[in-house]
Amino acid sequence: MLTNYIKIAFRNLQKNKGFTAINIIGLAIGMASSFLIMLWAYNQISYDRIYKKTDQLYVVGNKGILDGITRVYFSTPKPFGPAASGAFPEIASISRLEFSKNFLMTVGDKKLKPGNGAFVDQSFIEMFELPLLSGDKTTILKSPSEIVLTEKLAKSIFGSTDVLGKMIRIDSTEMLSVSGVLKDIPSNSRFRNHNYFLSWKFLEKIGWSDQNWGNNSTQTFIELNEGVNFIDFQNKIKGFYQQHGDTKNEVYLQAISQSWLYNKFENGIAIGGRVDLVIIFLSIAGIILLIACINFMNLSTAQSEKRAKEVGVRKVVGATKSSLITQFLVEALIMSFIASFIAVILLLIILPYFNDLIGTQLSFNLKSPYLWISIFLFSLFTGVLAGSYPAFFLSSFKPTRILKGGLQKIAGGMSARKILVVFQFTMAIVFILISIIAAKQIQHGLHRESGFDKEKLIYINDDGDLKKNYSKIKKELLDQGIATSVSRSKSPITENWSGNIMEWEGKPIDNTTQFNRISTDEDFITTFGLTLITGRDFDLQKFPTDSSAMILNESAAKEMNFNDPIGQIVHDEGRDWHIIGVIKDYIQESPFGSITPMVIEGAYGWSAFTNIRFHPQLPTQEALKKTEEIFKKYNPDYPFEFKFVDEAYAQKFEETKTLGLLANLFTGLTIFISCLGLFGLSAYMAENRTKEIGIRKVLGASILSVTNLLSKEFIYLILISCVVAFPIAYWLMDKFLSKFDYKTNISWNIFFITGLSAIFIAFLSVSYQSIKAALANPVNSLRDE
Repeated sequence: MLTNYIKIAFRNLQKNKGFTAINIIGLAIGMASSFLIMLWAYNQISYDRIYKKTDQLYVVGNKGILDGITRVYFSTPKPFGPAASGAFPEIASISRLEFSKNFLMTVGDKKLKPGNGAFVDQSFIEMFELPLLSGDKTTILKSPSEIVLTEKLAKSIFGSTDVLGKMIRIDSTEMLSVSGVLKDIPSNSRFRNHNYFLSWKFLEKIGWSDQNWGNNSTQTFIELNEGVNFIDFQNKIKGFYQQHGDTKNEVYLQAISQSWLYNKFENGIAIGGRVDLVIIFLSIAGIILLIACINFMNLSTAQSEKRAKEVGVRKVVGATKSSLITQFLVEALIMSFIASFIAVILLLIILPYFNDLIGTQLSFNLKSPYLWISIFLFSLFTGVLAGSYPAFFLSSFKPTRILKGGLQKIAGGMSARKILVVFQFTMAIVFILISIIAAKQIQHGLHRESGFDKEKLIYINDDGDLKKNYSKIKKELLDQGIATSVSRSKSPITENWSGNIMEWEGKPIDNTTQFNRISTDEDFITTFGLTLITGRDFDLQKFPTDSSAMILNESAAKEMNFNDPIGQIVHDEGRDWHIIGVIKDYIQESPFGSITPMVIEGAYGWSAFTNIRFHPQLPTQEALKKTEEIFKKYNPDYPFEFKFVDEAYAQKFEETKTLGLLANLFTGLTIFISCLGLFGLSAYMAENRTKEIGIRKVLGASILSVTNLLSKEFIYLILISCVVAFPIAYWLMDKFLSKFDYKTNISWNIFFITGLSAIFIAFLSVSYQSIKAALANPVNSLRDE
């Protein structure tokens, strides 16, 4: 029986090749899009859930009041780990993680910068059970002179992974032995960008560790013993910070399996975050698939008149309704499985480009039986979803009415198709509006005044001997006319690496504002092209006491509420800083956020970057070449690596741009699939009304009037879609923009332009078939076969 169903199904599909192709293409694109989104969603949902002990692992954070709001941040003091490990028997293991700088690694004559790495405790590898290609996880990183490499880095340095015991020179000062090689870390792990791991004892050896309980700068992870009640332990450990320092903050633990998805907190409670984005995109996947299925339903029911007599004859000769439903579902399932095969091919083609777009490495194993089972179930679900309505609709025809020469239920079917078309284009219009407002928001941020001059400005990490030879490098850059100004800083101007609660005379007791802070030597304002409101720039030549001087931004000056800030004293980290100037606010963090109060501290603060503003008359390439010569002269062992500030600032928009590109991509797919359905429906309507069009033309109807006749019904449906879509889109856009402090407005012309665009797109979709029918020779259309 099933074989018979399949044979008949293939005959019907071959008989209507055009509609079959449209159905399969629409389903394939919808399925490929859904596959792609679900693959990304799985990557997000499985993030940090890949460790064998995931259910026992927690990230340690701080929970306290800052800026009058209860906040949570996941950094701890360095001494927290060892202290907590000895104080709580519930802890099975504990490890700290401190990001390392981009060390220079030397093996023989080969020198390279390996990228991201970290200092960790010996327990780290075993805690997370990162897969080792070689090495003993129980003893690895026990010594300060050990290093663990990823497979990729080992091959890059040595050309092989058989490297245990081989030596690597770090920054021309320390020799480290390779004690382990890790398999490359999966893209759904928080450690995915780490290329090597160093012992925490090495951090202590080079003097980068401290016992300061007020310095929250380290990530700490806890593994609890099996059977420990998390809530009880959380209550037990929460006051541990207060026992060791002058703080009211509490220890806050979050399951590592939740920390990626639930990264947004409100008054100290996790309320969502990335999980919201996952839900949004899974909803988009469902909508795209549903739109593809609606195309199938519309085209299948549109052919009801052709299939009506078939149904009538089958029923007369004894076919049951269930057997007819099965027949139509088999046809739908065959198309669904063909579409899924095409979708997998499409996915293989577009996945590398999609990975480049979103900056991650999604993949799937074609050899995995679970993958093919999932594809089979997905295809089965899609086929049933797409074919169920046409199957029940077509099988419900009454044979007596059909065989008497009329199909009375067409009107009802057409009504249902109208509703489905309206739904399709409602979603398409909503997506168009979201894409437009996302693009407008990005442009709004791009055109926001940054507050500093980004042109011809670079920064360089102070590696090797740069710090020691800084004054000589600066002198040569200025004397040769390469640079107009040179300055050092704790972090790049486009990033905030540090913050603290300041103290000053007259500060309200309940003020818990945290200030961003950066430090410099001199010429900070000049180098970065900032706007001075009052006071002066740092100048250690004229004013040696500027080492303990401070400059405020506008927001900090308002927060401290000094009548005249110049000369006032601010206390930070046990030191008094005297204010010498106030600058106009500049964007250090998100260009879509409000400006945070910030202080710029003098040379007593530490610095890690050299910032160079090139002479405006000197071509940039020539300036870079001359700068490299000077740096090579004073720091010969290290490559000359720099970054343009304007490029660093542009990266602030990358995540928002990526989301905008994804929105555009899925909007385009939605429109394409919807228009594919309109094209098929218009073709069928034109075919069904061939004789009517012929008669109209014989009676003098123009090509334009015939085209309008076939197009206007769809235009009305698009207008209805606009009426439904506009309030939905407005609500969604308003909710989206509410997340930004600096945001664009939603203007009426966006809706007007979108409505016209939707009508134009729909008209293009149906116009070909309409014009084709209008141009047909009426003699041919009226000939009685």
